[in-house]
Amino acid sequence: MAGIKSSSLITNQTGLRMSYAMLRNRWDEARDKAAVKATVEGDTMLAAAIRQFQFRDIRPKAASEIELTHASRLLGHSTEEMTKKVYRRVGEIVRPTK
Repeated sequence: MAGIKSSSLITNQTGLRMSYAMLRNRWDEARDKAAVKATVEGDTMLAAAIRQFQFRDIRPKAASEIELTHASRLLGHSTEEMTKKVYRRVGEIVRPTK
């Protein structure tokens, strides 16, 4: 196939595999940039929430936003129950009190 330089799932712009450290650095830079933007726009609560978001939160967030069957396969789990129990962070929808 034209243009494919690696079988790695995540690559840099030149097509080479990205290491954990490379991903982590890009994550930290993006989070800091988003927090600064929120601060400049006057939303200090959002900026604080952004700064608390951690790199490890990505996996459960992704698992919570797609169909359970797909999430389970993507994460390599043998059962959907494991995905549901460990990674799904979908809360119950409730009505407001007032």
